[in-house]
Amino acid sequence: MDTKLPLTLRGRTIKLIGLGALVSLLLTLYTFSSTVTSTVSRFGFTAPTKNPESPCSPRAWADGSWTRKAELPTNLTRMTQSADALQFMGFQGCASSREFYWHLAADKEEQWDRFPGATAWDWTPSDDCDVRPLAREAMVRHLVEDGGWLLIGDSVTENHFFSLSCLLYPHVRATPNYTENPYFDRAWPQNLYLDPTSELIPYLSFPPGFNISTTPLVTFRRVDLLLEKDEIEDIYHEMHHPPPEFQLFSEEKYWSMSPKEYMQILYSPLPRANYGTLIVSTGGHWTTTLLGGLRNQTAPGHGIDAVLELFKESMVAWADEVQQTIWHSGDAMKQVIVRAYLPGHEDCQEHREPWKEYQPFRWNWYNWAFIKDFNAIFEVLAPPSPYRNIHYLSIDRPALLRPDAHATGDCLHIMTGAGVLEGWSHYIWHYLTRELPDRIR
Repeated sequence: MDTKLPLTLRGRTIKLIGLGALVSLLLTLYTFSSTVTSTVSRFGFTAPTKNPESPCSPRAWADGSWTRKAELPTNLTRMTQSADALQFMGFQGCASSREFYWHLAADKEEQWDRFPGATAWDWTPSDDCDVRPLAREAMVRHLVEDGGWLLIGDSVTENHFFSLSCLLYPHVRATPNYTENPYFDRAWPQNLYLDPTSELIPYLSFPPGFNISTTPLVTFRRVDLLLEKDEIEDIYHEMHHPPPEFQLFSEEKYWSMSPKEYMQILYSPLPRANYGTLIVSTGGHWTTTLLGGLRNQTAPGHGIDAVLELFKESMVAWADEVQQTIWHSGDAMKQVIVRAYLPGHEDCQEHREPWKEYQPFRWNWYNWAFIKDFNAIFEVLAPPSPYRNIHYLSIDRPALLRPDAHATGDCLHIMTGAGVLEGWSHYIWHYLTRELPDRIR
C-alpha cells in the first residue's frame, strides 16, 4: 500500500508556506538566543544546552527492550486493597479523579495477581539513545517555563493524561473533580494546574501573566478523528463525488472538534493558557463501523482500504491547516507532536509479562491489524516535508511489547504505572527539550 502523501490530491492543491514567511522564520531561529541562565537546585534542574546532533531519535528510543527493575519501590508482595497499586507503581498519588482505580488497573480484585509483575519493568532504549532520566520536577519546570501540553485524542490519550496526573503529583492538581460529579461529558476539558502548595514554586521562572490558579500545565480534550464530521464529509465529497444520498457516517457515537477550534485553544493567551506543544494521536476510531458508508462486507477488512484512503486525504488537509495556522500566527515556536497510535492485544488478560518480539494477530479484532498503516501515513511529516512544526514520533514499539499492561476491562486501554504511558511522557519531554535545540530546557 502506498503510504506517501502527495502535495496535491486529485486537484486539491496543498497551500505551501510563503517565501517571505520562511525567510522571517529562519531569521528568527538563527537569532534565537542560546545563552540562558543555568538553574541547578536540589530538585535536579539541569542547565539548558544545545545539542546539534540527536542524542536519542525516536527510532533509537523505540529500538530497545523491557528489562526487570533492579529494585521495586515497595516491599509489598501482593495486593490487599486497590490503593496498594500506587505503592507498586512508586506514585505518591494521582491528581485526576476520573475512573481512578480503572486507570490503575486495580478495580477488579480477580486481577490483583498482576501486581507487582505489571509494574516491575523499565523500558531500556537502544545503546544509541542518550536520554536523561525522567524527573518530575524538571518536567514541571518545562511545562511552566517552555509552555504546557495540549493533548488531543481519544480515550487512549485520556490514559496518557491520567498517567501525567500521577507522574507530576504532588506538584499538580486536576479539574474537574469527578468524585463530586462523575457525569461530566467526555468532551469536557480536563486540566492539570500547578498546585499552589508545591515546593517548586520559588524555583520556577513564571512567564509574565502566568496565573497558578487559571493557567493549565496540561489539558486533555476528547477528539477522536482530529477533524469535525462536516470537514471529513467535505473532503470525501471533493475527492470521490458520491451520489447526493450517500451517507458517510453511521450513528455510532464519537467525539470530535475542528482543528480550527483546538488551534485557537493552543494560541490562547496568558493567563487563560500558556501552551507550547500540541500532542495528538488518532486512528482508533477510523473504522468501517463509524464510517459506515465505506463498509463493504465482501472486501478485505470490510472496506478498510477505503477508510485508509480517506484518512490519508484527511490528514493532508489536517496537517496543512495546522501548519498554516502556526505560520500565520506570528508565533512560529509552537510545536505539534503526532504520537503513533496503538492497536490492542488479543487475549491480553492472559499475559503476565512483556514480549521480547511483537506477535501477529490471530483474529484481527476491530481495525487493530491496520493501525500500522494509519501510522505509516503520518511518515509524510518527517523531514523534508513542508510541515516544519509537526513531528511524527514512532514510539509505539514499547507499548506493542506489553500485552500485560492493559486496563482490567478491555485489551486496548493502557494501565497507568506499567511504564508505557510514562515512557510516552519521558520521550516527548526529551524530544521537546533536547531534540529541538531552540526549545531546550
